[in-house]
Amino acid sequence: MKILILNEALEQRHHAHVERRCAVSPQTIAKLVKKGIEVYIEKGAGQLSHYTDGDFAEAGANIVADTTEIAEQVDILACVNTPRESIVEKLSAGTVVIGHLDPFFNEALVTKLANANLTALSVEMIPRTSRAQKMDALSSQASLAGYAMVMKAANTLPSILPMMMTPSGTIKPAKVFIIGAGVAGLQAIATAKRLGANVLAYDTRPVVAEQVESLGGKFLNIDIGKTGQTKDGYAKELSDEQKALLAQAQKEAIASSDIVITTAQLFGRKPPVLISKETLASMKPGSVVVDMAAVSGGNVEGSKPGETVVLNNVTIIGDGFWSEGVPRAATDMYANNIYNLLDEFVKNEPIEFELTFEDDILDAAVITHGGLIRNDMLLSAYEGAK
Repeated sequence: MKILILNEALEQRHHAHVERRCAVSPQTIAKLVKKGIEVYIEKGAGQLSHYTDGDFAEAGANIVADTTEIAEQVDILACVNTPRESIVEKLSAGTVVIGHLDPFFNEALVTKLANANLTALSVEMIPRTSRAQKMDALSSQASLAGYAMVMKAANTLPSILPMMMTPSGTIKPAKVFIIGAGVAGLQAIATAKRLGANVLAYDTRPVVAEQVESLGGKFLNIDIGKTGQTKDGYAKELSDEQKALLAQAQKEAIASSDIVITTAQLFGRKPPVLISKETLASMKPGSVVVDMAAVSGGNVEGSKPGETVVLNNVTIIGDGFWSEGVPRAATDMYANNIYNLLDEFVKNEPIEFELTFEDDILDAAVITHGGLIRNDMLLSAYEGAK
């Protein structure tokens, strides 16, 4: 069995983004090789995550400068994001393609994968179950994003996060308000608290209040009527009336905060706008807002995808691609997710990717197979967009 890993930094993506992560690490290469899988890596694939070709070769990988020939021979193509179209065209029918395929917003690519008779596994579609946790790339990357967003905000704020008592006076701790207490939000709460800030958080799911408080944050209670979460643990979309009530109720918390971090994202849909320009204008000069969802539509009015802007002396960070702020850690975690996925489904004697749709993980995550798009949610979304 052969697996190919691409150098994804060779191609700029939307918002001039250059991918800094890789789908394998030296540690996971060694385990894949031990499992009987031949690993082929495009030259320079680990450079931006600070792994050299020598690191990969020492672990047992084959470094290739030209992927054209080997692409036709591989059984699995593992990516961080979507593969280059020139590579897709070279893959043999039946090849398993794994990555963040962003399928709800990539109909053309998904259709191309199906027409090429490729088996595409979108890591975003892996269910949030106990068994799938070790493969859950969304959660592993979101956890790093929560950390990176706080560090970015702290380095931008013209003050410090902890209380500091000195002979010349006392500096009060910064106030940090985090909207959304999912994986990223909880890590942001924990990081801001460790740095000494006063942390307040809100989520539409009251069930997470206990988790917020266990990390040392305070939970902002707002009554906007019935809310809840999906079977996968995501917050359900609010009605327009609920959104208006929420925006008004959060206005005071936002105005009094030094740092606000928004983490509200809806799977497969545009994220909600949580902070208006009017609310931004009520913040103190020098305050910082981090919009985690900027590149997918934005939680903050006035944020720009992939950029940092200043409005009314408030800095709005919409850089996106947050886990790549710590690219080696992000690579290590994603590489482990990919290895755990392969370890679960690649069976020996003979070695093959055991594809069975009776398995709940594969049934949810495999979006194309046998020349067809096989996910009903995707088909409905594509039909609704026409």
